[in-house]
Amino acid sequence: MSRLNWRKSTFSEEASSCVYVAAAGKGKIRLRESDDPDVILSTTPASLRAFIRGAKAGDFDCLRQGGA
Repeated sequence: MSRLNWRKSTFSEEASSCVYVAAAGKGKIRLRESDDPDVILSTTPASLRAFIRGAKAGDFDCLRQGGA
């Protein structure tokens, strides 16, 4: 994989867990968290937009750690 230009979320505080995003070419986006940078998620801009819209709308508020 070519070197990615990772950008930190402006909502991430300096001393807390940070979310990073990078354009990977061919319409793909990569996401990672500072706590575990070796785990990288791949998605498309459209899927990421849909996820963010759902999160803002509260579509995932019913999810709990360890199960549904």
